[in-house]
Formats: sequence, C-alpha cells, structure tokens
Amino acid sequence: MKTIQGYLIDSGYTTVSDSTYSHIDEWLEWYQGEVEKFHKYKIYNGMSIVTEKRYRLGMAKKICEDWANLLLNEKLSIKAGNFDNRLNEILHVNNFRTRANQLIELMCALGTGAFVEYLDGDGQVCIDYVRADMIYPLKWENGDIIECAFGSYRTKGNEDYIYLQIHRKGIGDGENASIYYIENKLINAETGKECEMEEVAEIIETGSQQPLFQIIVPNICNNIDLDSPLGISIYANSISQLKSCDLIYDSYINEYRLGRKRILVPITAAKIEMQKNGVTAPVFDPSETVFYAMPGDRDSDLKITEVDMAIRATEHELGIQRALDILSLKCGMGTGRYQFDSSGVKTATEVISDKSDLYQNLKKNTIVIKDALINLVKAIAFLDGYGEVEVIVDFDDSIIEDVNTTIDRNIKLVQAGLRSKLSAIMEINKCSEQEAAKEMEKIAEESQISGQDIDWTDRDSQDEEESETEDVEEDDVDESTRKSKKR
Repeated sequence: MKTIQGYLIDSGYTTVSDSTYSHIDEWLEWYQGEVEKFHKYKIYNGMSIVTEKRYRLGMAKKICEDWANLLLNEKLSIKAGNFDNRLNEILHVNNFRTRANQLIELMCALGTGAFVEYLDGDGQVCIDYVRADMIYPLKWENGDIIECAFGSYRTKGNEDYIYLQIHRKGIGDGENASIYYIENKLINAETGKECEMEEVAEIIETGSQQPLFQIIVPNICNNIDLDSPLGISIYANSISQLKSCDLIYDSYINEYRLGRKRILVPITAAKIEMQKNGVTAPVFDPSETVFYAMPGDRDSDLKITEVDMAIRATEHELGIQRALDILSLKCGMGTGRYQFDSSGVKTATEVISDKSDLYQNLKKNTIVIKDALINLVKAIAFLDGYGEVEVIVDFDDSIIEDVNTTIDRNIKLVQAGLRSKLSAIMEINKCSEQEAAKEMEKIAEESQISGQDIDWTDRDSQDEEESETEDVEEDDVDESTRKSKKR
C-alpha cells in the first residue's frame, strides 16, 4: 500500500523526515497499551522456552486523559460577542466539546493534532479533528506550519484509497497569491494513481488569507528532531518510566499468581498405578496445580512437603508508587498526582498550588490551546459569512482556586475600595468589559425597581408630620364633644 507521505514526496512536496513518523508509531503503541517488543517476552521454565505476556498499568493513556481533562473540559468558556449564539450552534452540530477533548488527548499521546474547517456540500461549516499520523506539513517558518496536507484512508468497494486535503497558499497570481486554496485528491493506495472525485471540486478557493486549520502541540520543545514543526508526545522522554511501571506491576501480579501454595510430591507417589479392574489412574489428579511432582533423581526418600511462600505485597506497592511519582514528574504533573492502593491507581483531586509543577505546565500548555481556539472561532465566523469577531477564551481554574474563594476575595476588595465593581464582575463571570458593563446596568436597574435607592428618611418624616396632624384633629374633635355635653 502506498503511503501518504510517499505520494506527497513523489508529487514534489517537502515533508518532515520519516524518523518523526516512526516515533509517532512508537508513541501510538504505548497509547494503545500494546508494545510488541516489550509486553511480549520469552522465558525458560526448565523444560522449554515459553512466551509470556506482561501485565500492564496503561499509564500512557491515563496521563493523556488527565491532561485533556485539565486543558479542555466542560467548564471551558468561549465567547464571541454577537456571534455567540451562532457559534454555539455550529460547535454543537460538530460535537465540539467531545471531539475537541478527544483531540487534545491524542495530541498529548502523539505530539500533534489539528482542527480543520471547511464548508460541506450544503454550505454548512464543518470541523475535522485530525491526529498526528494524518498531518503532513508542507511549508513552515519559525516552527509555524503555513501549508499542510491532511490525509486519511478510505475503502470503496474492494479497493483502498488515500484522500488528501491539501491547504496551500499562493496558487494564483497577483492578489490571489496570498489567498489559501484547498486541493482535494483521491489516490489509489495500490497503484498511486489519482482518481476522479465526484463529491467535491478538485481545487477550492477559500478567499481567506488566514489558514483554515490550527495545529496544536504540547508546549514542550521537540528534542527528537529540533527542526521539525511537529510536536512530541507528553511521555516521549518517559518511555523508561512507562516500562518500569509495567515491569513492577507485572511482578506484583505474578507474585500472587506464582506465590500460591504448592505441595511437593515424590515422583513415585505421583506415578500411575494399575487398579484391580485393569484401568490405570494416577494417585493425584494431574489437573490439580497445588501438587508438584519432584523428580526421582533428587532424593528417593523425599516426603510430601508443603511450600507456602510469603507474598511481598508491601514492597511491590511501594515500588509501583515510586515509579508512578517519577513518571508523573517527567510528564509535567509533579509528584503525588497518582496514588496506588488496593483499588488501583487513583488521581489526586485536591486544589493545586499556583507554585506546583502541574500549575505551571498547565498554564504553559493553555497558551497553545488558547491561540488555536481563537483562530478556530475566527475561521468559523469567516466561513459562516460573519466577518471579524472578537474572541475571549477562559479555561477552567477551579482546580487552582475554588469559585467561592474568588467571589469572597472580590467582595472584600470592592468593599475596601481596592477594586472596581466592573473588574470584579469580569473576573467572577469570566466575561469581557462590555459584558460586565451591561451586567452592572442591569444590577442598577433592578436596584431602582426594588426601591433600594429611595430615601426612606424623607418618607418617615412625612409620615410623622401626617400622624401629628391627625392627633391634633382628634384632640380638637374630643374638645368640641366635651363642650357640647356641658351645654
């Protein structure tokens, strides 16, 4: 089967080196939890060589899941002013909350991911979520990918095809030199020949001077290929720690599997004997694994002996915890992130400190994700015909500081005259200055309606004057009544 990279090279495109994609294949194996060269091994049992399969903790996927949940979860806020309602509709149709979280997870595992926006046949905005092994940079400057091909394999009938969406800049002349074009290619995977595409046009002019794709990578330096625009896996430099976790865990499980009780039986006692009816039968059931027949050349006088080995559970649990701490530290989460106990691996959920390794690495990675999301929204607005839009992206800070703590701090600062109400509303509601100003106007209107701004002192004085007048009138009536009685 012809590779996508091979087709691009034959077509005259420049792509990144093969070594980068070979590392992606290795990271993918660890993410899937099945590394052929490591998790399968051979061992001699005294009579023959047998193949064993190593027990696994699967920490590579667990770490990627946790990073995805920290970077892009349900508390992510994306605001685009008057385009808000339409944006939320488009994101909902494209299942953005779920698929974007999955893309972040794959980005952490394979080093690179991409959002790709385009219009379908009905003119609706669509978003593709592309993983690293389907991303082929064609032109890059200072680490930023300017032109890129996104590939996928498709099966039609009995034949396999390669579908390529190539985003290029400057195919036309003059003003069109700065416009992005999208080339759609369908290639037969066996022959390498191009095939006709009936669904979409071969070349589409986007009319945009900005790319309709956003590349996301972990915000760490690619120390495997310094010149590559692709990123590296979050655990690219922690393969040894992943191995140590699985090695210790495998030994831990085997401690129970191999440490069960054994009873050593002399070979003479285990031999088959002839019964009276002529049927042969062993003294011991051969399917019973508790008994172990000892060879006769060891000691003919060997008696039946019980062997009950102690399980080294505590030592293994301490070893696994140490391996998890080192792995967590190497993957940017600091120590103590994972706790191993009788129920398995647990994730710490306490609020993290703003001086911890996890906090610093989290803030560093949100820089890349935030820029990508802003450009994603701008691309959606362009394709939807809205035009320029101001985008505000806020990430989940609840793991750093409790929401109630933020509210209480702002209330105290406003009461002390150390902060404006506008700034307090912006931080608490995570909104823009314009939205905060509108909120203040609503609060002021509600205060007037509820009567909080009425001067109750004047009303009280008026009530007292009316009460005094009524008392005087009553006294006058009583006095006139008494006089009439005397007459």
